[in-house]
Amino acid sequence: MSEPGELNAIASHSAFGLCIFLHRQYVACLRGGTEGFVGFILTARSLTRAMPQPAPQTISQAEVRLLYERFQRVTLVSTASYLTKFPRQELDAAVKLLMHEEIQQLQRQLRGAAFISGLGTVSRLEAPELPPIADPKTGQPNTKAVYRAFRQAVLTSSANVLREQQAASISQAVNILNVEIDNLSMQEFLGQLEQGVVFTPNVDHLMKLQHDKAFVAAYQQADYRVCDSQVLLYAAKFLGDPIKAKISGSDLFPKFCEYHAQNEAIKIFLMGGAEGIAAQARSRLNRRIGREIIVADLSPSFGFEKNPKECLEIVQLIRQSSANVLVVGVGAPKQEIWITKHRHMLPNIDIFLAVGAAIDFEAGNKPRSPEWMSHLGIEWMHRLLSEPQRLWKRYLIEDMPFFALLFKQKLRKFLAGS
Repeated sequence: MSEPGELNAIASHSAFGLCIFLHRQYVACLRGGTEGFVGFILTARSLTRAMPQPAPQTISQAEVRLLYERFQRVTLVSTASYLTKFPRQELDAAVKLLMHEEIQQLQRQLRGAAFISGLGTVSRLEAPELPPIADPKTGQPNTKAVYRAFRQAVLTSSANVLREQQAASISQAVNILNVEIDNLSMQEFLGQLEQGVVFTPNVDHLMKLQHDKAFVAAYQQADYRVCDSQVLLYAAKFLGDPIKAKISGSDLFPKFCEYHAQNEAIKIFLMGGAEGIAAQARSRLNRRIGREIIVADLSPSFGFEKNPKECLEIVQLIRQSSANVLVVGVGAPKQEIWITKHRHMLPNIDIFLAVGAAIDFEAGNKPRSPEWMSHLGIEWMHRLLSEPQRLWKRYLIEDMPFFALLFKQKLRKFLAGS
């Protein structure tokens, strides 16, 4: 809490200086929890007592109103226009986190609506007009109207950004068993990936999505779903909607690193694998890329996703790192659910990649299938022979109904077109 002499000096300054001081006190309040809140109240009370003392300049009602209008416009216009691209270095960490959580919540609402109505039908929306500063009846600041306008502006701008940047890829997406898969080549995808959550659906994902509600909820929050399987390429062609390329997690991870080899702004936090595997993958990839593109790594304990304390510790490690890309390889649906559950707590991360066994492959811990097997769509057979005890049930029992469901979808499409 500030000393009385400091408060008197602040009270004698301009309204702008006063607002800056109160903002700093409020941020300290956010950081300090209950104690910080009490300190903020005591500081404000002391400042109020200091105000009546003689000062070279007084704060007029007109000046306060002008500052309030400026604050309102900056908040609405800046937040709505720039969203998550707002210059992060200019925001206090605590304020940035609050804004990030609000934006993430609104974007989740928008994605839910897009799944129901289809984003392609959304026309460009106009930003809402600013509400009156004061309520005409009471003369008091109309804070509820300002807050509603703020939410509407963010949601409107989010809709326009999503529509302009992703409508083309959404309209070209291929539907397989009610999962929209982005129809992109590897180069197209890497060229447009600047932020968002990336999942790599394969046959196993599609079968789990038929009954796992938590997995479905996670998939609805993904910004990109790229084809992980040669079998899905065949399936899309069978349905009459061929997909341009397979972009598996095990291919995407190293290709992403190679694509950004000279881009010093890309820094990766690597999470996954058994103890020491992530560190080994980090060392090998950094050596191959020629720079420290992976700046931190972590191999979480088995069952970490069920331990809230460990999850919070992981979040803290990621936030303390300099990374802006998070690569998670702990298997599906664990990795997808963990990412969507904790992404709002990671405002420093722009890109989330769920890559499955890619970390083990890059560490040399597990062998990849020969290229000819992958090209033929029997990579699953190589993995089954490599880890029969772990994978036999997945490939021989759980995933087999895929082909029957695919034929049903083909039949429905045929009947709808006849």
